[in-house]
Amino acid sequence: MLVGPTVAIIFGIIIVLILLLSAVKILREYERGVIFRFGRLRGAKGPGIFLIIPFVDKMIKVDLRTVTMDVPPQDVITRDNVPVKVNAVVYFRVMDPAKSVTKIERYIVATSQIAQTTLRSILGQAELDDLLARRDKINKELQIIIDEQTDPWGVKVSTVEIKDVELPQSIQRAFARQAEAERERRAKIINAEGEFQASKRLAEAAKVLSRYPASIQLRFLQTLKEIGAEQNSTIVFPVPIDLVKVFIEKLGKK
Repeated sequence: MLVGPTVAIIFGIIIVLILLLSAVKILREYERGVIFRFGRLRGAKGPGIFLIIPFVDKMIKVDLRTVTMDVPPQDVITRDNVPVKVNAVVYFRVMDPAKSVTKIERYIVATSQIAQTTLRSILGQAELDDLLARRDKINKELQIIIDEQTDPWGVKVSTVEIKDVELPQSIQRAFARQAEAERERRAKIINAEGEFQASKRLAEAAKVLSRYPASIQLRFLQTLKEIGAEQNSTIVFPVPIDLVKVFIEKLGKK
């Protein structure tokens, strides 16, 4: 006769346990729970342990960690009419969990779309040289504009970085030719500077040698010695006319 009440008590205890388990919520340090009661926003709770009313309250979990999102490659035509393909990476996180749930349907998808359209818009106003040389400035401008648009959703965009800029093959070849021409120009300048310095030293040496004629002969003999060190070399040694003048005069008299 006691089986019926006993089963009812056990069943009631099970229901109470289920309700208690569904009422108890535990969130990690980086998580928040946005609570809706009968469809109306009640605010965000967490982290840690807290209670909600089963079948009355509904909780939506929101992650507060920074999200790293790759922006797909975008085809852009710069202000100087150069077609490029650019991709980027965006770092953002939820600052207001309630807004991220009530103000936008899917904030990650929305942030991705905003990043793509802003990337095309801003890079379309920049020249190719700015895109290649002043990337930090463009990154900052992208971050400010995207953050302004995501702020009403409770999302903070902290960093935007342009990763790769893919140029057409014709532009790459033109840059290679320009770089080669620049290297040749620098090499010619260095050679010309070396020749100029050498000519100055030679002029100074010539002035010194002109003061001491004997030093010219010594230098001449030193040069002959250096040439003679080479094998299979023929040296034509000029004899000063003063040394053979006497013999020429004697031969003339005969």
